[in-house]
Amino acid sequence: MTDLAIDVRGMTKRFGSLVAVDHIDLQVPYGTICGFLGPNGSGKTTFIRMLCGLLRADEGSGQCLGFDVIRDSERIKRQVGYMTQKFSFYEDLSIAENLDFVARMYAVPNRRDAVQKCLERLGLAPRQKQLAGQLSGGWKQRLALAACMLHEPKLLLLDEPTAGVDPQARRDFWEQIHELAAEGLTFLIATHYMDEAERCHRLAYIGYGHLLVQGALQDVINTAHLTTWAVSGPDLLPLRDALRKHPGVTQAVPFGNTLHVSGSDAVLLEQAIAPHRREPYVWHQIESSLEDAFMLFMSQASKHRDEQLRRSNSQSAA
Repeated sequence: MTDLAIDVRGMTKRFGSLVAVDHIDLQVPYGTICGFLGPNGSGKTTFIRMLCGLLRADEGSGQCLGFDVIRDSERIKRQVGYMTQKFSFYEDLSIAENLDFVARMYAVPNRRDAVQKCLERLGLAPRQKQLAGQLSGGWKQRLALAACMLHEPKLLLLDEPTAGVDPQARRDFWEQIHELAAEGLTFLIATHYMDEAERCHRLAYIGYGHLLVQGALQDVINTAHLTTWAVSGPDLLPLRDALRKHPGVTQAVPFGNTLHVSGSDAVLLEQAIAPHRREPYVWHQIESSLEDAFMLFMSQASKHRDEQLRRSNSQSAA
């Protein structure tokens, strides 16, 4: 018995000439919350659907919850909860009626007891008679999470679960996630929010089908090998534009009343900012953040995609 809930290698999915997921390796231990990051269209949803058996991989091997990820997709489905991006429950049914319907689909034993237990576990019991269509975004999210858990899965795959949800509801949601993980549940959560990513035990960044990095938060930041300076002063936008012309500057991005200036080569970066290290500007070196690393990875992924497109166009023309 492995200690990995997800242990897959070379996972690949093609749609015609488009390679949506390109030979991804991913390992997630049991009881871990793994944040799945990447720009829109990077392949996150496709990968999640392959893991839970909704899409069949064209290439790849490995295990999910101890089952072969290719041959045992039906058995994996029984032990996985999948929360889609879009709310997909009947708005003219109550919370309890929606959960009862889901329990019937999964043939959950002692269905009514299971539904009541789930309502209480996620704080839905006082609202159980309320119509789903009348719920706010946060309560809809909680209903969707409850539906994922009715059949007592071991792995939850959540695809941008807090999109459009207010900050308080997001915080409540993440507290619930950590409580469930402490009970042994494993999570793979696609998100665009950096503050949410920082709440995860591990992170994996996918860019246009390629897994660029995975590991703990600080490991991911360190992989970017960034040096970052913060500068304050007047007229920061012209300064930003001037700095972006230097080869040593990977990114120059406004953060409130400051500008964050980063580079992968500390010496080249120092040469780039040296002419501007004078009044009225105030400079100080800071720790690179996950967002700094995220922007670098996004830039690298975009360049890789553009290069692939150029090669593809060249081959087509030939």
